[in-house]
Amino acid sequence: MTYLITGATGAVGRSIVTRLRTLGQDVRIVTRDIGRAPAGVEAVQGDLTKGDLPSTAFEGVKRVFLFPAQEGVDAFLKQAKTAGVEQIVVLSALAAAMEFERDKTSWAALHHLAIEKAVIAHGIPYTFLRPGTFANNLLSWAHAIQTGDTVYAPYANSVQAPIHEADIAAVAVVALTQDGHQGKAYPLTGPEALTRIEQLNCIGTAIGKKLRFQEIPADVFQKEMEKYMPLSVIKILLDYWSDTLTIPEVALPTVEQLIGQARTLTQWAEDHAPDFSL
Repeated sequence: MTYLITGATGAVGRSIVTRLRTLGQDVRIVTRDIGRAPAGVEAVQGDLTKGDLPSTAFEGVKRVFLFPAQEGVDAFLKQAKTAGVEQIVVLSALAAAMEFERDKTSWAALHHLAIEKAVIAHGIPYTFLRPGTFANNLLSWAHAIQTGDTVYAPYANSVQAPIHEADIAAVAVVALTQDGHQGKAYPLTGPEALTRIEQLNCIGTAIGKKLRFQEIPADVFQKEMEKYMPLSVIKILLDYWSDTLTIPEVALPTVEQLIGQARTLTQWAEDHAPDFSL
C-alpha cells in the first residue's frame, strides 16, 4: 500500500514522510515543484488548490494525509473517493471544535471546519487532527532575537501550550498506519502551558542568550504587523492571546496518549536553535 501525502514540503508533511519511510512504507507526495521533493521519494506534479492532480496520484493508495487547502478540496476528495481511498487524515485546527466564542468568527476556525465538513460529505472515513498553536509560530521572533535581545509583543502573561510540529506528524503517522482511529477528532497541544515570557525563556535557554520580553499595546502590534500579514490573521492572534490571558490554555494529554510522550517547548527550541542564530 502507498500512502499519499499532501503538503509534504511543509514542516509537518516533511516529518510524516520521513517517519513513514523509516517504517518501511511506500510514500508518494503531491507537489507543485518536483524539484522540492525529498530525495528518493516518489513525487507527482500537481496543485492541490486547483484540483488538477493526475490520476496516477491515487494508484495503489488507500490512506491519505490531507493538508488543509480549501480551494480544490472537493475535486481532490472526488478523485480520492473514486480511487477507493479508505481513510483520510486531515490536518485541521483546535479552533474547528468551536469551543470558544472567538472561534465562531475566526477565519482559521471557519476554514478548517469547512474542510472537515467537505470530507464528511464525501463519505470517506476520516481522522481529524486538531492541533492548537504551533510552536513554529514562535519563529516570528527569529529576526528580533538574531539581531538583538528583546522581543516586542503584546500579552506577555497570556498562557498557551505550543505543540512541536514533529508531534503532530507522529500522531498523523499513528492514525495513518494503525487501525482504530477512523471517525475520531483529536485535539492536540504541547505538554506544557506557558506564558509568552516563559516561551521566550525556553528559546533563550536553548541558544544560551538572555532574552527580554517587552510588552507593547495590542493596537501598536496591529499597526506594525499590518505591513506583513492580513488583518484577519492579526485579529486571530490578538483574540487568542487576549483570551488566554484571562483563561489560560490547558495542556491536553492527547499526544502522550497516542504516541507515549510529547516534546516540550524546550525540546522544540533546541531543535530550532539555528533558526534564532545568525
